[in-house]
Amino acid sequence: MHNNMSHFSLKSLFGAVFLFFAFSFGLKAQDGAKIFKQNCAVCHSLTDQKLTGPGLAGVASRVPKPEDEWLTAWIKNNNKVIASGDAYAKALVAANGGVDAMSEFEFLSDDDLKALVAYIKAPPAPKADAAKTPVAGDASGEEEEKGGIDPLYLLLGAIVILAIVLSALRSVRHSLQNSYNRREGKAESEELTFGQEVKQWIGGHRRLVGVFVILIGFGGMKSCWDACYDLGVYYDWETQKGYHPEQPIKFSHKLHAGDNEIACQYCHNSVEKSRHAGIPSVNVCMNCHKGIQTGPQYGEKEIAKIYEASGFDPKTGNYTNPQNPIKWIKVHTLPDHVYFNHSQHVVVGKQECATCHGDVKKMTTVEQKNPLTMKWCIECHRKTEVAMEGNAYYDRMHKALKEKYKGQYDVKFTVDKIGGLECAKCHY
Repeated sequence: MHNNMSHFSLKSLFGAVFLFFAFSFGLKAQDGAKIFKQNCAVCHSLTDQKLTGPGLAGVASRVPKPEDEWLTAWIKNNNKVIASGDAYAKALVAANGGVDAMSEFEFLSDDDLKALVAYIKAPPAPKADAAKTPVAGDASGEEEEKGGIDPLYLLLGAIVILAIVLSALRSVRHSLQNSYNRREGKAESEELTFGQEVKQWIGGHRRLVGVFVILIGFGGMKSCWDACYDLGVYYDWETQKGYHPEQPIKFSHKLHAGDNEIACQYCHNSVEKSRHAGIPSVNVCMNCHKGIQTGPQYGEKEIAKIYEASGFDPKTGNYTNPQNPIKWIKVHTLPDHVYFNHSQHVVVGKQECATCHGDVKKMTTVEQKNPLTMKWCIECHRKTEVAMEGNAYYDRMHKALKEKYKGQYDVKFTVDKIGGLECAKCHY
């Protein structure tokens, strides 16, 4: 029995150790893919395709032995390897025109470097049918028509039916009244028109009519006020909430910003220093797609449109063809009399892009998620607290205000408290 228990414990121990190493290897492989995507994929491909830097297919068989040690040292500080007099490193620099433009990655930990080297040596095989696989949630194609009846038609139908019933009831009432008059020996009454009946009823109920007129008047004024309060977008269906036009190139934000974790600021690079977020130029697209010629969603079809726009010839790797600008369709539009500054909200206000634009990382086709009306902006300013941490200007002001109003107020320091509701802040 003792031997059986020892044998069982030994098997359990080996099983646990095996699972631990298997899990650790799987985790590192996954981390290696993420590290490569964030730091290396802009300049290197895992194939023979040359981007800014050489392709990494079979790199482990080309570098000096032991390859893991050499690759780790090269990635961490390539300049140090070159300065050491390494013959292969010097030959590599000479093959690239005597220029070494590779960055140093000393901020990566030893575990990160091991995972990265393991991923480069054994990257996952590309999926052959990836370009043919339909992607769930792709909103760029034709949408399925929604069923149901337009409420306007229901209202019009209800009005018509009500008018028919009312007319029938009036005729029945008139017939009954004349029947009663004949029985009582009275003269038959002449049937009044609808307008005459309304006038007669108003004459007999003047106070009630006066109350209705006052209520309708106040209701109309309230409706006008609400309509003005909700101004903020042109009254055009294209700029309303839910608008998501089909772009000339089927660019998936879900794929780029979500799956590949590309920061919004990489493409919209003026969002932190300008009032405009900016539409990325085709050169930004070409930073990656000079080497990435096949996408997982549309294959080569959509990337070919980028090449056409930039004048790039993928066969020669040169920009020898005519250029054709991409005519992107604007999704989020504000009236000309509205001032909105992206850098003020992103840098000073520390707001995420999703606050106004929705979770773009989950969108295939970008759509307007929020109404962007004056009311919506005002409500946001009323509930959003000022991001004062790390901002000396706000630290100083907050300290002065707390001292000035000590014991008088106990409120959240929201944007409306610093002039966020002043008309001139947004209108000029």
